[in-house]
Amino acid sequence: MMYVINDSCISCGACEAECPVNAISAGDSIYVINTDCIDCGACANVCPVDAPQPE
Repeated sequence: MMYVINDSCISCGACEAECPVNAISAGDSIYVINTDCIDCGACANVCPVDAPQPE
């Protein structure tokens, strides 16, 4: 399982900085998580709007 970022993302970038495997990047309108995600939850722990959620 991996994390995905839902539409509540405010594009603050907090999650990208916390990802230990650099699996998060800016998308067209929100940040996105690629398949390199290791399901660690670091992104979810820092997101102010709880946008990263387990898939």
